[in-house]
Amino acid sequence: MEARAAFEALATTEGRQNPYPHYEAIRAHGGLVPVKKGSLVAVGYRECARVLREPALQVQDGTAFDRVYPRWRAHSSVAAFTDSMLYSNPPKHTRHRAMVNADFTVQQVARMRPVVERMTTRLLDRVEKLGAGGAPVNLMDEFASRLPMAVVSEMLGFDTDRQVWFRDVASAIAVSTDGFADPAALAVADTAMDELAAHFGEVIARKRGCPAADLVTSLVRAHDADPGRLSRDELVGNMMLLLTAGFETTAFLLGHAVLLALREPRHADRLRTEEPFAAAYVEEVLRFEPPVHVTSRWAAADLTLFGREVPRGSRVIVILAAGNRDPRRYPRPNRFDPGRPAGQPLSFGGGIHFCLGAALARLEAQIALPMLVRRFPGLRLAGPATYRDRWVIRGLRTLPVALGPHLPNGPW
Repeated sequence: MEARAAFEALATTEGRQNPYPHYEAIRAHGGLVPVKKGSLVAVGYRECARVLREPALQVQDGTAFDRVYPRWRAHSSVAAFTDSMLYSNPPKHTRHRAMVNADFTVQQVARMRPVVERMTTRLLDRVEKLGAGGAPVNLMDEFASRLPMAVVSEMLGFDTDRQVWFRDVASAIAVSTDGFADPAALAVADTAMDELAAHFGEVIARKRGCPAADLVTSLVRAHDADPGRLSRDELVGNMMLLLTAGFETTAFLLGHAVLLALREPRHADRLRTEEPFAAAYVEEVLRFEPPVHVTSRWAAADLTLFGREVPRGSRVIVILAAGNRDPRRYPRPNRFDPGRPAGQPLSFGGGIHFCLGAALARLEAQIALPMLVRRFPGLRLAGPATYRDRWVIRGLRTLPVALGPHLPNGPW
């Protein structure tokens, strides 16, 4: 298959359901491949890692959107992301990131362990009630999406009684990261963003009147002290980013991790009995089925990468999930093997945009997975898992399970 045809197939529902064969079709043409004028695709590990760290390659900010979709400001969901650190470059990105870095260090995140354990226990109690008598439970809705939303709400200082609403709104907004190809979905994302922004206005007012030891209070204080350092739009954009990024990607990580364990019960057994195994298992899930499949960079200057000319204004699409299965980096890359040596998967990106919540996502998965399989030793699939019709952030829509007693799994 030609590289361009393989890349274009990723824009189809069929291609998004199983993108990996298309990644390999692109890889057959090299690690960094032109797919059309002004666009290259990185699928090799070395190529992806280099692009993520190259200073001349920047994230898509408002200036880049102006070139490809001049009407982007009419979409509040897209505008909110451009006001956040996600779609910003230095010095704006540096300024925003400095305000939150200290809250996401490995040491600081480790202090969240009791919170994660408490919330996991509470959700497992709920799952047990829902699954009584063998009733199937969609683990994505009832556990995988609820846990990260509960944890990030606690960390940010959001209302605990609105977590399901936060989850649904954040999921709708995240669709905008897939671009402008689906106007109907983008309209839903814009409506959700407008609702969330209105609620954030209430939260900001409340934090001013009753400050607390949470991240949103800290950001509100930074805005009030110097709006030039953090504008109102930037405050709301980063609140939205912290909420959505802290929820959906971790939910998809948990979903993939459970599905792989149920398909290979020996992994569930090890998670249940070997405490150190959880860290290695989560790293291999991140490599094998990363929640974020793709990101992109724009050339701010002419440069040469791996012998290919990249003119200023060109776009480089970085397929992280393809880099994670590069046979030059990982022997037998299409085999799920938690025992393989650590290989630094690309799942959290790299360079100055390395995922802020990486340590928190790892902690949640390393705690929740063993607790889940210990609580329900007979946990099994109760039907086929299904994927959302998305590509940039790819994860399960449904993960139906039964809690026991133990029976052989079906053909799922």
